[in-house]
Amino acid sequence: MTELHPALRENIRLLGEILGDCIREKPGPEWYERVEAVRQAAKDDRMQESGSGQRLAELLASLTDDQLVPVTRAFNQFLNLANLAEQYHSIRRRREPREEGPDESVHATLARLAEQGVEPSRLHECVRDMRMEFVLTAHPTEVARRTLIMKYDEMSACLQRLDSEDLLADEREREVARLRQLITQAWNTDEIRYERPTAVDEARWGFAVVENSLWQALPDFLRELDGALVEQTGEGLPIEASPIRVASWMGGDRDGNPNVTAAVTREVLLLSRWMAADLFLRDLQDLRAELSMWEASPELQERVGGHREPYRALLSELRDRLRATRDWAEEAVRGSAEPSPEVMLDSAELTEPLQLCYDSLVACGMESVARGPLLDTLRRAHCFGLELIRLDVRQEASRHASAIGEIVEWLGLGDYTQWNETERQQFLIRELESRRPLVPRNWAPSEETREVLDTCRVIAEHPPEALGSYVISMAAQPSDVLAVILLLREAGMDHPMRIVPLFETLADLDHAPEALRALLELDWYREYTGGAQEVMIGYSDSAKDAGQMMAAWAQYQAQEALTQVATDYGVHLTLFHGRGGTVGRGGGPANQAILSQPPGSVNGSLRVTEQGEMIRFKFGLPRVAHRSFNLYTSAVLEATVAPAPEPKPEWREMMHSLSGEAVRSYRGLVRETDEFVTYFRQATPEQELGKLALGSRPARRRPTGGVESLRAIPWIFAWTQMRLMLPAWLGSDVALGRALEDGHEPLLNEMIRDWPFFRTHIDMLEMVLAKADLRIVSYYEQKLVEPDLRPLGETLRERLRGCVQHVNRLKGQEELLTQQPDFAHSMRVRNTYTDPLHYLQAELLQRDRYAAGRVPENVEKAMKVTMAGIAAGMRNTG
Repeated sequence: MTELHPALRENIRLLGEILGDCIREKPGPEWYERVEAVRQAAKDDRMQESGSGQRLAELLASLTDDQLVPVTRAFNQFLNLANLAEQYHSIRRRREPREEGPDESVHATLARLAEQGVEPSRLHECVRDMRMEFVLTAHPTEVARRTLIMKYDEMSACLQRLDSEDLLADEREREVARLRQLITQAWNTDEIRYERPTAVDEARWGFAVVENSLWQALPDFLRELDGALVEQTGEGLPIEASPIRVASWMGGDRDGNPNVTAAVTREVLLLSRWMAADLFLRDLQDLRAELSMWEASPELQERVGGHREPYRALLSELRDRLRATRDWAEEAVRGSAEPSPEVMLDSAELTEPLQLCYDSLVACGMESVARGPLLDTLRRAHCFGLELIRLDVRQEASRHASAIGEIVEWLGLGDYTQWNETERQQFLIRELESRRPLVPRNWAPSEETREVLDTCRVIAEHPPEALGSYVISMAAQPSDVLAVILLLREAGMDHPMRIVPLFETLADLDHAPEALRALLELDWYREYTGGAQEVMIGYSDSAKDAGQMMAAWAQYQAQEALTQVATDYGVHLTLFHGRGGTVGRGGGPANQAILSQPPGSVNGSLRVTEQGEMIRFKFGLPRVAHRSFNLYTSAVLEATVAPAPEPKPEWREMMHSLSGEAVRSYRGLVRETDEFVTYFRQATPEQELGKLALGSRPARRRPTGGVESLRAIPWIFAWTQMRLMLPAWLGSDVALGRALEDGHEPLLNEMIRDWPFFRTHIDMLEMVLAKADLRIVSYYEQKLVEPDLRPLGETLRERLRGCVQHVNRLKGQEELLTQQPDFAHSMRVRNTYTDPLHYLQAELLQRDRYAAGRVPENVEKAMKVTMAGIAAGMRNTG
């Protein structure tokens, strides 16, 4: 059995020991003994293969209401500390000799591709023109409060300083003392939010990720990328190249969220500009101290009028303009404020003086100075700009159709809602080609339509560079896209914003290629695109609709077909992947996911959503973000110049068979088994999840309704909490079992070996099966599920066992994760701390559901803490 890396084990021991001291101090030694007894019971039970968990269950059931919260908090805090130790360890390992496994750095990837015969010029061109955009979303899956996240980040910094080989004894003592202070602060800080964050609060959190991590990580990574390019191609990364950009849905995603209004979107756009100006002002303060030189190019001297310190003089002018920009943005948030001539609205006004300083230093023989902090600021200016984060807007197609219909009806032109698609297209293109306005001046629209029009006006008021894409949910016809363009034009927008249809459900994915072809068939629209089209693929709803296996195959085929359609019309396609954090929502290791895409579908460009807790795990610390940039860039580079092979016809045939079996089995249970919904609601904390103040968006699309009305995140979250992990494997069990019974094992093994798509799917299935726990599931059923429904639970557990057997057989192993020993051992360590939380949660859910009268506050709080702690233990929620 593989042990934890010694350094990681030592850090977990140190953090756990300090947490134990905190518990001894408050609430007291007897509490520490109580927590330790629970921990030891969980550990002993795990060491016995057939352990029933009875002692652990009895210990936890004996806790009084007053004892619940401290015990629950202890296990929650340990799991958060273990997470930060593992996160720090993932970046520490980059400094050590590589352990087994491929090197996924850009240096190694460029070298490997060069060895495979890819021309240096092709490698350079691909990196130079690469466009990756990480879209931070407000999906409510970040359980930890921001105040605690900041403390955890500082703890990571302490661990990093403790790693220094030349640390003196007193310096080590100071770092351990600081760790003790931070853990004590965390232990005495309430980990539960009691009020939902507003959409603006969520946006501010997104800005904080840039300020605290990405601001440093991005230029650091671009330096590494530049060096790797020089080494392999002889030519560095152009200064103006921005292969990585950041966008956001926070404050722009109004689909199903009534709290995101035009006023909110306007405020978020202005706050983003304020934050950008403030960050660049901090950079300029440092640059003015750096660039004290007197020698300058004639162009710079002429610009500043022969000043003795020309660089400082020019940077002072830029500083004053940034201050004016920041002040204006602050005033505009509070009300309307016209920008003065000093206010900068175009990022070129920021990059031009910085580039002038750079060129002057190089011309005067001071290139080493030019390539110092000035180069970092210049690259930030190109990547972040004056907008900092580009804001996407998302709205549902019917809202735009309704707005157009209202206008058409008021003008007496007919009933737009009853027109067929051809009639709608003809009308919309006629209006788009017309020079006269369509929206009447003195017209009073309905409240819903006014909100749509107000949002379009906010978009039109802001510079193009401040905005990302306009994403249309449930877009099925070209008229859905044309309607948005017309509404934006009527609002005064004079540039072509990217309009992105989103295909989510299985039916949407099947229809996507036909929808794109119909859109690109329109000459007017094809000219509007300028030769580039973006399409968004939704992973969450397709998996919830059809099960993970069918959804994955439908997504793969849709991407293949969309790529071909774009090629047919000579349009560059960017696929926008709406992935979640979990396997059930399209999550998993990013590099594997990218490398498993259909050949030709990446093509140097990628947009991907990053949500909730995954933003913290991937980008929360500068060095963690640096590592993520490495993984993504390497994968996009390789998928572009050396894509995966085309699947063989027999592989496709097998996937059709597997996915067909899987979707029939999945829907047969989820949609057609009468008692399934009742079992789901009893066995999981689905109903209680609404008590967690996770995000600004409602948990349901409709206040009432069954599973179909539930958003994908709480659907996944609920199953994860009780460890059945059903959405990620249900259907795959039957499909794989049938294929193995029918003698297709050699073909399946060939697909795993030679087809990255199928190999990644099986790897992700294995990972989620390893997180499932039949004993925990059984305990939830015993505590919470009516006897009449327990046979269904037994059937599900038997199906899960079968799925585990199929995966182990295909991978030629006795137990899961044999080839991933580090992950397996991490799960074993976590189980000692997650088990008590699961047993506690089941106990608390029972007390909550069968309480006579109002549930005691400490019972409800303890239940929320178990949800947060289990999410931390599983490393994801939805």
